[in-house]
Amino acid sequence: QVNLVESGGGLVQAGGSLRLSCAASGSIVSINAMSWYRQAPGKQRELVARISGGSTNYADSVKGRFTISRDNAKNTVYLQMNSLKPEDTDVYYCHAVVKRVGSTYFLSYWGQGTQVTVSS
Repeated sequence: QVNLVESGGGLVQAGGSLRLSCAASGSIVSINAMSWYRQAPGKQRELVARISGGSTNYADSVKGRFTISRDNAKNTVYLQMNSLKPEDTDVYYCHAVVKRVGSTYFLSYWGQGTQVTVSS
């Protein structure tokens, strides 16, 4: 089994910063892409940022404000969020594409989500 555990969410004022972390654990052979998504109630989950190898990509709404990074030795992905806006308020989910011990394929895993609330 593979578990993704997020941390770092919370309440912050507009213009402030938060750093999310997501640590993957379990019988992991390797991790391909790691990503952050977000979802508001009643809305579709949307990609915020993705990192794979040396490449990153971001949603247009967060470019220049958010930075995704990764520590491969710790199987951990981070999301540094600066200049936060009220519209960034959502539940943020970590996603990873993981190859487990004994598996031929890479499979998709999700974290449980962490709430980010930005007050105006």
